[in-house]
Parts: sequence; C-alpha cells; structure tokens
Amino acid sequence: MKVKQVAVFLENKSGRLAEISHCLAAANINIRALSLADTADFGILRIVADDTDKAQRVLKEQGFTVGITELVAVAAEDKPGGLDKILQVVSKTGLNVEYMYAFTQVSGKTGMMLFRFEKPDAAVTALQAAGIKVLSGEEVHAL
Repeated sequence: MKVKQVAVFLENKSGRLAEISHCLAAANINIRALSLADTADFGILRIVADDTDKAQRVLKEQGFTVGITELVAVAAEDKPGGLDKILQVVSKTGLNVEYMYAFTQVSGKTGMMLFRFEKPDAAVTALQAAGIKVLSGEEVHAL
C-alpha cells in the first residue's frame, strides 16, 4: 500500500526543471504529481509518475542525481475538513509526517494526499483502522 516516488536533486539554477520535464516527456513518462522544495544551493524535485522505474532510469542516464522513496497515498474528500479528518488520525496515533503534498482529482469530490511518514507501515495500519482509504501504488500510478 505504498507509492514509489522519484526524488531528484537539482542545482538551483535556471532551466534545470525544464531539462527534467523535457527528459520525461521525450520518454513518454506522465507525471501524476510533483513537489519542488529548494534551499539557497539546491532543490529537491519529488515526482510521482506513471512509470517510476523508467523515470528513474531516464533521469540517471541524463546525469541527474536520483533516488526512490516510498509514500503513503490517501484519498481525501474535497470539502472543508477532508484534510483535518486524516491529520487527526495522524496526530492521535503519534505518527510523524516528514513532508506531504496533495492535489484535487475531481473538484468537490476527491483529492489525494501524498505523505512521507517516518513509519509508513504504522501509518497505513492506523489510517486503514480509522476507515481512511489508503491507495495502492497501482491506483496512483494509473491516474
């Protein structure tokens, strides 16, 4: 019940993000979700793609520093309190969120939260026990 993500370390300079999008587009890889965080010297681009292994291979071949990490994907209602319902479970069970990002799939209906937990297996167990839908990697990569 985990989702693979490609993490790419980038120099913080103009054009680097466009190089990555071009490499993935040329390889016919579809980006499902992404997050970009930066510091003064470098950035970390996190990508959930339709083919994680291929994305990793293509980017490595182009000289990018790439790693694979696992996320927990959770379906969220796209309404006030949708995120809070999930985070209350996370808080009550003492789970540590390292980072997260999200997007709406269908406005007013569904969204998806992508979490990097310190203890992903414990997170999956706690979320499912609370009746929260945890998405499989296959479900997310097929969006």
